[in-house]
Amino acid sequence: MSKGLFAALKAAGVASMLGVLVLSAGPALADPDPAPGDPGVVAAPPGPPSPPPAPADPLAAPPPAPWMPFPGAAPAAAGPAAGQNPTAFTGTPPFGPPSFVPKPGSTVGVGQPIIINFPGTVEDAGAAIDAVHVMSTPPVPGKFYWMTPTQLRWRPLSFWPAHTAVTVDAGGTVMSFQTGDTLIATADDATHQLTVTRNGTVEKTFPMSMGMTSGNHQTPNGTYYVQDKKASVVMDSSTYGVPVNSTYGYKVTVEDAVRFDNVGDYVHSAPWSVDDQGKRDVSHGCINISPSNARWFFDNFGPGDPIVVKNSTGGDYKKNDGSADWMS
Repeated sequence: MSKGLFAALKAAGVASMLGVLVLSAGPALADPDPAPGDPGVVAAPPGPPSPPPAPADPLAAPPPAPWMPFPGAAPAAAGPAAGQNPTAFTGTPPFGPPSFVPKPGSTVGVGQPIIINFPGTVEDAGAAIDAVHVMSTPPVPGKFYWMTPTQLRWRPLSFWPAHTAVTVDAGGTVMSFQTGDTLIATADDATHQLTVTRNGTVEKTFPMSMGMTSGNHQTPNGTYYVQDKKASVVMDSSTYGVPVNSTYGYKVTVEDAVRFDNVGDYVHSAPWSVDDQGKRDVSHGCINISPSNARWFFDNFGPGDPIVVKNSTGGDYKKNDGSADWMS
């Protein structure tokens, strides 16, 4: 993205910019050195020059496969994964020291993007991207994208593998984090069930109730991830313009609340809707589950763990609120 285009977008107040995929092919691995000679063998005296080699026989067998260090081993990858750069940044960074999400040293879910917050507006988007080096073990391909003129993000093209070690070098400011188990919750509005898998195996299935069609409160489809969680949250419809005493108004304190977007949708305890859970949708957009199930969910899910909503009649999630990283 050129300086002029980036400045124009910034001036127009655009809060979300086109993602930039950085492909870094990296150097190919060098061929191994020749094997040393056998010291117990005496070299023969030089003989007459060898005749030129015969033309290749098109019916001859193909050459043997490259040597592998052990049976079944795959050849080493030639360079880093697309979008990653495993080298340390050198030179003068085009921005001041940034802050990061997730927190350095933390363990997060496999849906967690890397969020880089710069201390001021970045004038040269391309130079900023070039100065951010992402590396992981194992390496995975990914992409950069801008959320605002001061916030750059990077995510893998698919979820991180479980227990991946990640390091980010942003212009010499370095931080690391890791992922935990592949813990994914899938809310299926066709069955009104919330299914939790851990590393590919179903661990829990909870009856649930999602957003009701009345008042257009359906929970949108999409791949979300946990943003935050709180033991207790006051939910007040007046905060988004709906009076508490109106038809769809409310003010209620909920427990074991796990937030999955930035407009106020949670997986939370809802003892008042237990009879509806597994049967029908009665919420204002949140995912209601029973108190005991909500406590388990709260104890096990944390930042970055994916929550997938499917088969809702509410369409797809389209809000540009900073939680739609996996929607495109």
